[in-house]
Order: sequence, then C-alpha cells, then structure tokens
Amino acid sequence: MGIFQILTLLGALGMFLYGMNLMSSGLQKASGDKLRGLLSAMTSNPFKGVLTGLGITSVIQSSSATTVMVVSFVNAGLLSLMQAIGVIMGANIGTTVTAWLVSWLGFKADISILAIPLMALGFLFSNSKKNKRQNIGELIVGFCLLFLGLSFMKESIPDLNETPQVLEFVKSWSSNGFGSVLIFLLFGTILTLVLQSSSATMAITLIMLSMGWIPFDMACAMVLGENIGTTITANIAASVGNTQAKRAAISHTIFNVFGVIWALLFFKPFLALVGVIIEAFGLPNPASDGFVVSGSSSVNSTAALYGLSMLHTLFNTINTLILIWFVKYMEKAVVWIVKAPKNQEDEAFRLKYISAGRVAAPELAAEQAFDEIIHFARISKNGLGYAKLAISETDPNKFEELRAKLVKYEEISDRIEYEIASFLNSVSAGDISETTSIKIKTMYKIISELESLGDSGEAISRILSRRNVHKKSFSEDTIKNLRTMADMVDTAYSVMIENLEAAHKGTIKDIMNAYNCEDRINELRNMLRDA
Repeated sequence: MGIFQILTLLGALGMFLYGMNLMSSGLQKASGDKLRGLLSAMTSNPFKGVLTGLGITSVIQSSSATTVMVVSFVNAGLLSLMQAIGVIMGANIGTTVTAWLVSWLGFKADISILAIPLMALGFLFSNSKKNKRQNIGELIVGFCLLFLGLSFMKESIPDLNETPQVLEFVKSWSSNGFGSVLIFLLFGTILTLVLQSSSATMAITLIMLSMGWIPFDMACAMVLGENIGTTITANIAASVGNTQAKRAAISHTIFNVFGVIWALLFFKPFLALVGVIIEAFGLPNPASDGFVVSGSSSVNSTAALYGLSMLHTLFNTINTLILIWFVKYMEKAVVWIVKAPKNQEDEAFRLKYISAGRVAAPELAAEQAFDEIIHFARISKNGLGYAKLAISETDPNKFEELRAKLVKYEEISDRIEYEIASFLNSVSAGDISETTSIKIKTMYKIISELESLGDSGEAISRILSRRNVHKKSFSEDTIKNLRTMADMVDTAYSVMIENLEAAHKGTIKDIMNAYNCEDRINELRNMLRDA
C-alpha cells in the first residue's frame, strides 16, 4: 500500500467524518428547537424515553449530540436520571440507523454516483437568503460528502487477494478462536477512541468485511468493541463536568458493557440468530461455516453487510429490552459509583445546565446557555438577600458571616460569568445560524450585567464594614429607607428573572414591568438623596 494510497484513505476518512458532522449540524439548525422540545415533553417514563432517544438520534445521526442534551437536561432538573437512562438507551438504538444507511446507500445502491449532482442542489440552497434553506443546503452537502468519502475509502483500500502474504497475516489474527474475538473487540474499541466516531468505525468495519479482509464473526466482534469505545469518549467529556454529568456518562457505560458481556457469553448463538434473520430475507447465512465474501458486488457481500447492520441493531435492541426493566437499579448503581461531593454548596454553584467538554450540538447548546443565565440570575438574587440582612445586622460576628458570604457571591458571579462566556465561545466556534449568533451576542451582554450585580453586593459589604470600623450606626429611619430600597431591588430581580424566562420561551411581548421597576427605584433614590 503506497504513501499516496494511505493519504487518499486518510483524506477519504476525513471527508466521511466532515460530511457526517455537516449533515448533523444542518439538521440541528433546521429543527433544533423542535427536537429540544420533544426531548423535554416525551420522557415521562423510561419507555417513552427510549422512543424519544431513538427518534432524535435517528434524525440528527449523532448519539453524542443526544447525550449532550440529555446530560444538560438532567443537570437542569428537567429530566430525572432515570428518564435520562431511558433516552440514552434509545439513542444507542437510533445510532444503528447509520449502519443501515451506509450498508444500503453506500454499498448496494452506491449513492455516490448521485452525490455530485446533489451537491449542486445543496450549493443552490446554501446560497439562499432564507436561513432554513441554507440549513437544508448544508444538510444536502454533508450527505453528499459522507457518501463520497465512503466511496473514496472503498476505492483506496487495496484488494488483499493481490497480496496473499498480507491476506494470510490478517487471517492469522482471526484464527485463534475466542482469543481472536477479544483481539478484534479491542481493535474496534481503540479505533473508535482514535476516530471519536462510532459511525466512522462502523463504516471502516463494513468496508473491511465487504473486501474480504476479515470474516463475519470478527467484524461482529469489532462492532461490539465500538460500543465500548463510544462510552469512553462520553466519560472523558464528562470527567470535567458535574456529578450528574458523570452519572449519565457512567449509565451509558453500564448499558454497553453489560451488553458486550452477554453478547460475548452467547457469541455463537447470537451470530446464529442474526444468520437466521438474514436467511429469512432470501440471502446466504453470513454466520455459517465456510461463508466467504468473495467480492464487493457478490450476494455474499450483501448478506455480510446486512448481517453486520442487523447485529448492531439487535445488540442495542435486545440490550434495551433487558435493561429497561432495571432502570431503577441502574440509577442506584451510578449514584453509588459517582458520589456527590462533600461540599454540597460548591456543587450548587457550579454550572447547572451546561458542562465542560466538546460541544456536540451548537444550536441546542445555545438554548442550554440561556437556561444557565436564568440560573445565574437566581443565584445573583440570593446574594441580594444577604445584602438585605447585612444592612440591619448589629451583631459584629453575624455581620462578618454575612460579609464573607457577599464576598463569596462576588467570586461566584465572576466564576459563573467566565464559565458561561467560555461555553459561548465554544458554541460560537461551531457552525451556527444567524439567529443563534445574534442570541449569543445578547447573552454575552446579559452575563456581563449579572456579574456587575455581584460586584455591587460586595461593594455594599465594604461600605457597611467601613461603617463598623468607624463605629458609626444607621438610625431607625435610615434602616427603614434602606430596607424599602432593598425590597424594590428584590422586586426588580423577580421581574428580571420573569422576563428572562419569558424571552427564553418566546412569549415576551414588552418589558414595561422592568421600566416601571427602574422608575420607582430612581424616584426613591432621588428622594433619599434630597433628604
């Protein structure tokens, strides 16, 4: 295999991955809000959760994007951990749709022939002035690049029949019985980790199988390994997240590892079941002894490709049908494995709706960032509560406790602003729609204003501290006036949060309530200054 051939293979793989990302991005931008609404509405029990995860992942072709949404919803309290486990199960079934698309359109129908003409259509759509058509254009171009990449991968992989020595070497790895199954399972796991995409690993496995590089049973072992590899990726992303993010990722791992264990224990019977199903379609049994793929256009090749896709679907479906009855026990297990931090207060002030790591779904992530901003506003209002208490506190020790809390809230607001801004930077770096871009600019401004409120609370504590150092005190009338002012600011906070929530839901009509609050605060301030 020459250098040019290797570079062509790597380039084709890159085109395949880029096409998949572009297709997923276009779909998310075209229907992100609807998918997000569906996820929050259809997860009232694990069975509905499975259907929701299956449906969303089948549409956006990215189980990672679905998992990102699930984790954020768990953090937000919009989904319980139990409901999230159901959605993750469904996402695992939904991701098997990719294998069927690749098997049918990429190998049997060879849609790459139509990819170039379709690319022209995608270009026309992407140049439209309407955002929705631009997103559809991006989807079409991504779809075309995916199958063009697959076509180039098939062409760049050499035929091992022309090099018998290499073929014998590859076959030697698959002639060690159950040991070979474990070797190819490990290979599938590592390949998925390297490529960061189970869909790409699946495509490579299908190509190797169709070219006769590996027998059917070893390809099946690789698929099982891919299911473990994709969970490691999720755990790496969640390692810097909060407790709930880690628990959701661990539940994904438990699901797939359990599945791989029973699939290995019943490996031969499981493959036999796949073979019986494929035979029912009038094709040869790919799990039978002596079965050989002798060419990419042969009937045997079709049977092997469909058999591998069937195994992938059956594995996740059977696994779901078994584990869906034990969701409560899975929840208890992940809570036991991932302990809550001892300092619950620190955990409470961590980001609740977004987590660190790769942003798999920029359009949906922007919505989660707005949820986080509303959470930020509520935390800021809590800081005002301590400022109100500090104004009238006369006990020096209790005042120092309140002052320390106001200083801490200022630090918290700085940290939250920084983390939300960093997250928005990551979202902005992705491919986002014009509407989302405008929304992100607005969010930058809002978090800056919220952070300044934290500064104000700390500034009030400094002023009160100076009062105490100089042994001064406020009169009863002054304290009464300050309390009135603090109550008005408290009302303004409530109005601000109410407006943010309405804006997030898209139901806000005007902000006269905010203007009215400001006018009342200004009037009281002027009156107190004159007095």
